[in-house]
Amino acid sequence: MSLPIEFVEKYKNLLGEEESSRFFTAIDSPSKKGFRLNPLKNNYQDIQYSLKEPIEFTKDGYYGEISGRDSEWTGGYVYSQDPSAMYPAVSLNVKPGDKVLDLCAAPGGKSTALASSLDNSGLLVANEISKSRAKDLRENLERWGATNVVVTNESPDRLSKKLSHFFDKILVDAPCSGEGMFRKDPAATQYWSPEYVLTCQTRQKEILIEAMKMLKPGGEIVYSTCTYSPEEDEEIVAWLVENYSLEIEPLKLYPGMSAGRPDWSKSNMPELKETVRLWFQNGVGEGQFVAHLKNIEENQETSTKVKKRKNKRHKKSTIARLNKDEISAVAKVLDNFALPSSLENWQNEVLQSNGHVFVPALDPGMLTELHVLNNGVELGLLKKKRFEPSHQLAEVLGQKEQKQLINFEDKVDYERYIHGETIKVDSNLRGFVLVAYQNHIFSFGKIGNDQILKNFYPKGLRK
Repeated sequence: MSLPIEFVEKYKNLLGEEESSRFFTAIDSPSKKGFRLNPLKNNYQDIQYSLKEPIEFTKDGYYGEISGRDSEWTGGYVYSQDPSAMYPAVSLNVKPGDKVLDLCAAPGGKSTALASSLDNSGLLVANEISKSRAKDLRENLERWGATNVVVTNESPDRLSKKLSHFFDKILVDAPCSGEGMFRKDPAATQYWSPEYVLTCQTRQKEILIEAMKMLKPGGEIVYSTCTYSPEEDEEIVAWLVENYSLEIEPLKLYPGMSAGRPDWSKSNMPELKETVRLWFQNGVGEGQFVAHLKNIEENQETSTKVKKRKNKRHKKSTIARLNKDEISAVAKVLDNFALPSSLENWQNEVLQSNGHVFVPALDPGMLTELHVLNNGVELGLLKKKRFEPSHQLAEVLGQKEQKQLINFEDKVDYERYIHGETIKVDSNLRGFVLVAYQNHIFSFGKIGNDQILKNFYPKGLRK
């Protein structure tokens, strides 16, 4: 690989002759692939792959490669993710009931891991500032099938104004110079420069300033990057400790991990050795830096209130409760399926906006003026007196064993269905059904008296 001369000189100086030689050799070595299983899905542990070699530091992570055409992928039973990139979500130590923010979340690998740890209890807000990447984030989280997730497409400063001191735990996987991705994406070397590293450092500080506004007293924050640059790693962590009431929490070093380097920071802060670096040459995956910090501030406002602004007109909210007939129309469909416990009381919580029926994960009043792509679970769409269930609901229902189900046994039928075709089925079932291949639920369909399975797999996902 052709590396920038200044990059080569930088890491020769930092690592020394022997270690830098191993580093540069590893950049030209093959990448190591990984994937995670989804513990929210029913019978997820039954999934078999020929290369199912456990990744030591994460419960459901394995080395190996999966295909985006597999029913395990389309049904959200697995997520393809670089092994090193799994460690930041693990480091945050999320528990069910926590309120969690993934501030720079696309494409969703870390968000799906955080959602798994929450187990449909508590809240995950997954935010992405890029509109196109936020769309990918939403699709990946929808496939994962969690019920307690809000997806936003916002700048950190707008988000912090609404959710001040709100979160127990925050993950900031910051945009960076991408040195740890050179092996996976050689094109990243073309925009690298010492000046770009410093530009990234400035942007990271701006993001973290807003993140700290959203962290509760006693809350925890994980800062991570996919770069090796000390300016974006140890120096950023030292800056956080010097400017906020934060303490560095020790991270466990697993095989293939290295300690942070205090001597690479201007402050030479000893606690920086408690951060973690994953190098190419260590054989885990791509490059990653991870730091875990705790907020020891005690005198912050601990609740977020919906503020009423005077002398400013806002659009009238389209969100409303369902009437009795609408509830009945929804129930007529949902009663045929086994719901996860988090949706069992849907009738008491359900709302609708322009016909879109949803069970919110967070009070919509707290999200006014923000660009929200998804709040909780969209159950489906009301069309006059009919109700049509959503694709997201199909993915959520993969959490439970279902009887109103067409399970393809022939891969040809599965391939035809994700392509958008209708299928003739031999079944006594009628109306809306879940569709699966090898028991991996991935869509809704609808069967008429002619035994034709009408295709409800979303057009934007068809292959």
